[in-house]
Amino acid sequence: MSTYHNPVMLTQCLEGLQINPEGIYVDVTFGGGGHSLPILEKLKGGRLIAFDQDEDAKKEAEKIQHRSFTFCQANFRYMKQYLKLHGVTKVNGILADLGISSHQIDEATRGFSTRFEGPLDMRMDRKAKVTAAKILNSNTEEQLHKIFGMYGELRNAKTAAKAVVSKRMTSSLETTLDLKNALQLVAPRGKENKYFAQVFQALRIEVNQEMQALENFLHQSGEVMEKGGRLVVMSYHSLEDRLVKNYINTGKMFGEVEKDFFGNKIKPFEAVNRKPIEASAEEVENNKRARSAKLRIAERI
Repeated sequence: MSTYHNPVMLTQCLEGLQINPEGIYVDVTFGGGGHSLPILEKLKGGRLIAFDQDEDAKKEAEKIQHRSFTFCQANFRYMKQYLKLHGVTKVNGILADLGISSHQIDEATRGFSTRFEGPLDMRMDRKAKVTAAKILNSNTEEQLHKIFGMYGELRNAKTAAKAVVSKRMTSSLETTLDLKNALQLVAPRGKENKYFAQVFQALRIEVNQEMQALENFLHQSGEVMEKGGRLVVMSYHSLEDRLVKNYINTGKMFGEVEKDFFGNKIKPFEAVNRKPIEASAEEVENNKRARSAKLRIAERI
């Protein structure tokens, strides 16, 4: 299964969970089972519930014949609902490896990668109606400006949005190459690859409503976690990491921190590591995806 997805900081993730062999654990980003299988190996009487909305991930999950394993083909924003369906109200640990799997990136037909020509799809759930092509061809210039600026953190988001709208006036954007060609003249010279990666990231986040899903998931984590249970979250860009950090430190994603009568922050978790854990130089050398990974661990209080 390692050919499907090479898990980042696997040892650190497992150590962060502090697995109790009798406990109940959740892997909300199953992918190819890179984290789930080692968790299962540590369980003796415990249970693992895994989530993934991707059809390919479901096929990988079907290969696991283990009485302690349950797979839910669903977005992790519905974690609490699905746990309840399976008779679970409290868990001892939750792992989330955010972003996309190596398999999704390497599969040209999914449209996630800037390296291959493929359809502008980018749906993690292929039953969903909205694709990247639909957004690029139908959203207003103002909406595209917001997507590129907020989710891709492009400095020239307005110019990029204008270039897309100008291009689609002559022909619709259907492939990853169409999009790159439309933005070729506005991409910074010598930094085109990074620029395109930011654009693709922005579209992927919008197509899959990733930030909203992450917010929902984080709130539910506090609700279902047993006291002393561990939340282990790995993110790959600053937007995700900021949300995770804010939630762990304040119990909220945005806005004013709530405090009790004595002035203590009202929050479900306490950070185990103040600064995010990063992959070693050796791991980055062997797995380029580890380069931008930031791991945060928190304990339910």
